[in-house]
Amino acid sequence: MVGSLEFATGKLGSRLILVLGHTNCGAIAGATKTYLEAKVPQKAGSALQGLLQDLGAVAEQAVQEAGPGASADEVTARAVKVNVYHTMSFLLRFSESIRSAVREGTVQIQGGIYNLETGSVDFLGALPTQTELLDSTMAIPPSMVEAGEARGKHGVRTGADSAVPKDVALKMLKAGNERFAAGAPTATQTSGPMRKALVQCGQAPHSAILGCADSRVPVDTVFDAMPGELFVLRNAGNTCTHAEGSMVGSLEFCTGKLGSRLILVLGHTKCGAIAGATQTFQAGGEKAPGSALEGLLQGLSVVAKEASEELGPGALQEELAAHATKVNVFSSMNFLLKYSEPIRELVRKGDLDIQGGIYHLETGRVEFLGRSPQQAELLAAEGTLPPSMALGTVRTTSDGPMAPQAALKLLKVGNERFVVGAPKAGKVHSSMRETLATGQAPHTALVGCADSRVPLETVFDALPGDLFVLRNAGNTCTHAEGSVLGSLEFCTGPLKTRLIFVLGHTSCGAIKGATSAFLSGQKKKAPQALDALLQGLGSVVSDAQKELGKKATEEQVAAHAVKLNVFHTMNFMLKYSEPIRQKVRSGELEIQGGVYDLQTGRVEFLGASPSQAKLVAAEGAVAPSLKSKMQGA
Repeated sequence: MVGSLEFATGKLGSRLILVLGHTNCGAIAGATKTYLEAKVPQKAGSALQGLLQDLGAVAEQAVQEAGPGASADEVTARAVKVNVYHTMSFLLRFSESIRSAVREGTVQIQGGIYNLETGSVDFLGALPTQTELLDSTMAIPPSMVEAGEARGKHGVRTGADSAVPKDVALKMLKAGNERFAAGAPTATQTSGPMRKALVQCGQAPHSAILGCADSRVPVDTVFDAMPGELFVLRNAGNTCTHAEGSMVGSLEFCTGKLGSRLILVLGHTKCGAIAGATQTFQAGGEKAPGSALEGLLQGLSVVAKEASEELGPGALQEELAAHATKVNVFSSMNFLLKYSEPIRELVRKGDLDIQGGIYHLETGRVEFLGRSPQQAELLAAEGTLPPSMALGTVRTTSDGPMAPQAALKLLKVGNERFVVGAPKAGKVHSSMRETLATGQAPHTALVGCADSRVPLETVFDALPGDLFVLRNAGNTCTHAEGSVLGSLEFCTGPLKTRLIFVLGHTSCGAIKGATSAFLSGQKKKAPQALDALLQGLGSVVSDAQKELGKKATEEQVAAHAVKLNVFHTMNFMLKYSEPIRQKVRSGELEIQGGVYDLQTGRVEFLGASPSQAKLVAAEGAVAPSLKSKMQGA
């Protein structure tokens, strides 16, 4: 049919192709009946049955357009029109000469439906999707494609075949998907000799595909590929986030040892993993994952957040999930470019291309996205190992002092890893311990609360030696001036640490106890050290109540007192430690504060104390408990 029309428009000079259907078409009626009655697809027993089954795609589209409740006659009538458009689409997709003539304006393709009862023709005009189809690259119909050379010397690609250039591999993927979407695949059944060749000669896939396990259709089928043509990796969400070693390592093997020159990251519409991650992001209130799936969704929620920022407020969940699918494809591509030096080097040299795409479940067609917009930037940056594989190096006395802002950045980045459930610390080997025995050089001195439930090193995903940790109930200096201040002066002096970080936390037992004691009016002499501690924190609670007002509840006062207590401890250091005050004054040292949220794991960074400038400028004093001892002496 296509060849005959190319002859008519080429040799004979015809300038119009009219695709003409008609009402009460027996073939369309039979195809519609076959589609509506078929519960399980059956192998065609005759050419006619094969024809009716091939027209099933037309019937399926007509059913969708007719909507629920449409009768068989109504579906059949609509299918006639759908089929006219289907044939016009086929001509534009699979004939380069017809396509070129239409593009140049020398040939038109029109559709029509002949009414058997009236004799009149309803002219439908040009195909609504004609402009899009003029970009097709298929030169001839799928059934006429010679598979020999493309499929390899043995009918399948093996190690006996030479590497396929990246641009050719991409063209093969596009052509294969075009055949799949048109319902005209050319991939044949694998024969015994083909399987034997794959065993004896090894594989030589032209492309590596990182796809989603939720895509419903095998990736090889989507691209009408034979065994050996593709190296397929699949997981929920086509992501590297929680499988860096497996995914990145596999792709390094494929592009290095097997010689593949193209990586395609393939997302798909209506992705369950992305939909779940979008819901997780919109629900907010981060919590520790209770399962591997929850961890995966939390990891992908970063993609949903980026998609939300790009779309802006007011985006519907369906719109957000659809955009997040595209963002996630680029995120996986960027991950490869950032964390694999072998892949980066191949791309840099032009021996490898990384492309993205989205498979549309509804049409079967792949939307090819091209390269990552950040590719050039990522190739220019310094690469690193994937986070879960990176073994940190411990800080020792051989390391110079770290600038306060650099140390603060490490705390923020480490806490973010802890929050999303992707820590990289914890892999401590014997050489690290032996190195630490030579001395330490912590980048931060941390004053935290003994009631914080989680080790503070864990909260900031820190390696041994990174932090100098002091903990007591209420993260306070009030009843441990000599111990706490002396330790901090040691850390910021001989150990040369340049950042002190005071960390409170939500639902602090010490603050709750102090709030309860203060609001109940207890002012009796403290018989126990704990009572003295709670009374000592009373001034903080008093300030919190004054700032919130008399109508504030006990819970609200306690929550606000947590933040004020952080500043109170920071102010105590600035007031009662001359060495610390001098270092802050000279810019050698910074004192920052934060509140750790027990529910989310996230630290709210508060910055420096509002009273810092005033306290640094004032004359210092000796800590109260030390003052009495000095007077006694």
